[in-house]
Amino acid sequence: MPGPVTESEAMRLALEEARIGGGEGDVPVGAIVVVGGAVVARRHNEREMLADPTAHAEMLALRDAAAAVGSWRLLGATLVVTLEPCLMCAGALVAARVKRVVFGAYDPKGGACGSLYNVCVDPRLNHEVDVVGAVLEEECSSLLREYFGVRRGRVSDS
Repeated sequence: MPGPVTESEAMRLALEEARIGGGEGDVPVGAIVVVGGAVVARRHNEREMLADPTAHAEMLALRDAAAAVGSWRLLGATLVVTLEPCLMCAGALVAARVKRVVFGAYDPKGGACGSLYNVCVDPRLNHEVDVVGAVLEEECSSLLREYFGVRRGRVSDS
């Protein structure tokens, strides 16, 4: 029986999810939720497929995790995501009482876990989420650079 999943193993799973989303025409972001050392949810962005602005990998993974554990309170859960969560997703992490968020690439244009805002560690809110950034940062950043390079015509998609 395999042991608890490590941060880097979880990030590699998140990268797999991100690649799936990128292959479906969405921004390649993947998210994994770990509870008690086990993966309980894994998702990727589905905004394009669902025509839903809230269908970020983190939001979908949190929904699946809540269903898996039978509660909206994800106490003790860790969300591992390839890109720093935005304001909406960081707010959802706080609302779900997630214990920890681990992300790969920083998002200087929209990140809410240190880049633009620090929602997860704002003492004025009713809950704080531990934040760890830059896990497998180069792999996560590279995937996003490649995706946007192709979309902007700077890189061939062959």
